[in-house]
This record gives sequence, C-alpha cells and structure tokens, in this order.
Amino acid sequence: MAEQGLIVGTLIKSGVPRRDRADVAQQVLLGAWQSVKRGMYRPDPRLEPRVALRNWLRGVAWRNASHYVLSAYVRHSIIHPEPLGLRRDILGPSLEAQILARDMLEVLVDLKAWQREILLALDDPESLVQYAKRRGLNPSTAASRLRIARKALAQRLRRWRR
Repeated sequence: MAEQGLIVGTLIKSGVPRRDRADVAQQVLLGAWQSVKRGMYRPDPRLEPRVALRNWLRGVAWRNASHYVLSAYVRHSIIHPEPLGLRRDILGPSLEAQILARDMLEVLVDLKAWQREILLALDDPESLVQYAKRRGLNPSTAASRLRIARKALAQRLRRWRR
C-alpha cells in the first residue's frame, strides 16, 4: 500500500483511463500479494530492498495495465444509454447488403433508359398520373411502360440470380 503512488503512476503512463484506475490498481495489489505468497517475488540481492520492490511492482503494474488496455472488453465497450441504436448509426448497412445493392444497381444499368427512368420515378413523391402529365404522356401509357419495365427488371434479376 505504501507504493500506491508508483502503481497509479505506472497505470497513468500505460494509458489506463481515470475511471478504471482504482480497479486496475486493486488488481495489481491482489496479483502482487498472490505472487508473493506463491514465492514468485525474488528480488535481486544486490539492490536495496525498497528499490527491488518498487522495480518489481512497476513490472506487475505495467503487465496488468497492458492486459487491461489491450483486452477486447475495453477496446469495444461503448457507454451509451442505447448502445444498439448507436452502433446502427455508426455501422450502417451490412457489407453483404452493400454488395447486393451494388449488384442490383448494375442490373438496373442494363435496362433501357426509359425503363430505368420510370422505375426510379416510383420513388418520387408525385403519383404516376402526375409523372405522366409532366412528360406529356397518357396515364395508361405510363402504367403500361411501368409494367413492361418491371417485367424486364424481373427477367434480368432471374438471370442474375442463376
């Protein structure tokens, strides 16, 4: 306990966050005590006893700190009231979904320009009738083109999936 300052100083230099220093210091003291009981403390007889103890404790603290800092729990923990919501915002769609979307876009590129245009118009807030009027088409013609474009897309997707 007399060398607590040395232990905490080693933990600070090793990058242990302030919130966890007391816990890691306690682990260092318990580990050092258990090592002494098992006979693992063998000081160099040429050194002064306190200097040897301080060197040994510094090594124990450094090893515990490195195990703590490199542990998966510490590296990946996120303190947040809704951690799953936070992770979705960070990660976005899965890699598999991104690859699938890219492949689907390549299938769309293979369609004729008018087919691609009418399929993408479905995502617009305007209705199909408004789309047709804006382009000077009869609404029935626009619906027919949409049906043809959907059929062409379905054929290409069937070929792509095989």
